Order: sequence, then structure tokens, then C-alpha cells
Amino acid sequence: MNQKRVTFIAILGSALLLLGALGFQHLGGLPPCKLCIWQRYPHVLAIIFGVIYSYTSIGTIAFIPAVATFSSAGVGAYHFGIEQEFWLGPNTCSSGNVDNISTDALIEQIMSAPLTKCDEILWSFLNISMAGWNTIFSAILGLLWISLFFKFHQEKSTN
Repeated sequence: MNQKRVTFIAILGSALLLLGALGFQHLGGLPPCKLCIWQRYPHVLAIIFGVIYSYTSIGTIAFIPAVATFSSAGVGAYHFGIEQEFWLGPNTCSSGNVDNISTDALIEQIMSAPLTKCDEILWSFLNISMAGWNTIFSAILGLLWISLFFKFHQEKSTN
């Protein structure tokens, strides 16, 4: 597969992940939690730097969308672990235990909490939540960007 096609697929992948998340939010009525939002930002960077990469001859730029998509995969994996109760999430994002919290601290936690808790699974497919799917697809996109990065440097060293 040629370099331009892989670049297009990688940019399109991030765009589709963002559009999917926004579709679930605005059309499906599934409000995002804090970690859901955090998983979106790296894809915006991947798209921006992916477009720059596709229009310039600066091959090292491919490293930026690679790091961005792997970052989204990392946050997604962390979020998936919270959903599966492998570990606790941030206090402002998880249901957590409120047994030993003062009334004032509990009210503050309630008032500052997002509408959707990070440990609640609002949608899943094949028993994998949106955070899990983002992890999988973002990691694949990261591998595509890394392959472009190394392909550019391989071509540069042979010329």
C-alpha cells in the first residue's frame, strides 16, 4: 500500500472515531464523561498533523500523530480498566465509596462531578465499551503512523 493511501486511512480513522463519538453524544443522547472527552483531543491533533504531513515532505511530522493516537489509546485503556473495575478512576469521575466523606466534601464532589461517571458503561458492542473500541482503533492508527514514520526514514536513508 502506498504512503499517501496509508496517510489518508490514518487521517480518516481519527476523523471517523471523532465523528462516532460526537454521533453517540449528539444523536444517540449518550453524554461523555471526562475521560471520554480526553480521548478525543489527541485525534484532533492527529488529524491536523496528518494533513500537514500529507502536504509537506517533512516525514518526522508523522511521529506527532503517532504519539497522539497512542495517547488516546492509553487514556482509552485506562478508562476501560475503570469500567471493568480493574482499578479506581479519579474521584471526580467515578462513583466510588462515600462512607468516610464529610457532608461538605460529598456536596463538593457531587457539584463538581460530570453528568456521566467514568465507571459507567453506556454502550458496548461484543462486550467492549466505547473506551475499549477507542483503545483498539487508536492503537492500530498509532501503528499506521509509526509505519509511515519509519517508511519515510527508510526511503530517506536509501536516497
